[in-house]
Amino acid sequence: MCGRFALHLAHRDIQEQLAAQEWINQDQFVPRYNVAPRSQAPVLRRSQPSGSGSASSEASSSTNAGDAPLVLHTMKWGLVPHWSKFEDLKMNTTNARAENLVEGTGMWNSIKGRNRCAVLLRMASKGQDKLPHLTRHKSGNRLMLMAGLYDSVVLEGQTERLWTFTIVTTEANKDFQWLHERQPVILSNPDALNAWLDTTSKKWDDKLCKLLEPYSDRKSPLECYKVPKEVGKVGTESSTFIQPIEKRKDGIEAMFAKQKTKPVSSATTSRSPIKANDHKRKKPASVSTPSKPAASSKAEDDAHSDDEVLIVDAPPAKKKKRS
Repeated sequence: MCGRFALHLAHRDIQEQLAAQEWINQDQFVPRYNVAPRSQAPVLRRSQPSGSGSASSEASSSTNAGDAPLVLHTMKWGLVPHWSKFEDLKMNTTNARAENLVEGTGMWNSIKGRNRCAVLLRMASKGQDKLPHLTRHKSGNRLMLMAGLYDSVVLEGQTERLWTFTIVTTEANKDFQWLHERQPVILSNPDALNAWLDTTSKKWDDKLCKLLEPYSDRKSPLECYKVPKEVGKVGTESSTFIQPIEKRKDGIEAMFAKQKTKPVSSATTSRSPIKANDHKRKKPASVSTPSKPAASSKAEDDAHSDDEVLIVDAPPAKKKKRS
């Protein structure tokens, strides 16, 4: 599954990587480190003929979609079908199972032939141990493109057309089964991207089934690491959400770095060593009952660590036996 992702790049950087000629509803996208369902995010698709928008108008068009220029389009994550009268918040359409596309079952059957897109992201998945992990290309800043479907509808009582999308998921490959049993379909090279976005025939091509198999592109390896649990909270934002949790300023690595630079307590270094002949001191003439010692201060407690042994006083000298 894919329940969170990050896309924090500036608009210009995204356009340069994809060479898109147009960005529809660009102002609705704000770069974020924690994109949750029902948020606005850009997808990549082929441009449509002028005046199209609904599924029915796209189906009747004879435009060669394979030659149409690429456009970016900001849409809402969580697909709302074109036949909807209202947005059903109980319907979980953030992900679409690849098996349903191949078998031709479910609500995706009516749009899988003509409304295909690629979703831009750096993926964050929640593993079986309930801890979030981020998966990305090892190359670093390279965008990940996920297979997606989109649709549009004008809901009752509304005048603006609502554009929405879903991310297609498949079985996780053997390298990522420890994290989750599902993973998004990754379009890792230009051939895969062009094949997925080519909707010229407006029909589902069985050749596309090959793209829906578990990820196996060894030329573009992935890396995965643990990220903060705050990623699971909707509305939270931080640049640390894409950093390995060990590398954070408040993480394990930082903790050990602080220990290495921690100054030695002056209470420990200023203590005078006990001389070897201290036990020869004379015993005082009168011995009074010692009063109750005062409670040690916090500084003294800190100086007396568990791995430090201090000799408070030497034992009294033994009395010589009379001859």
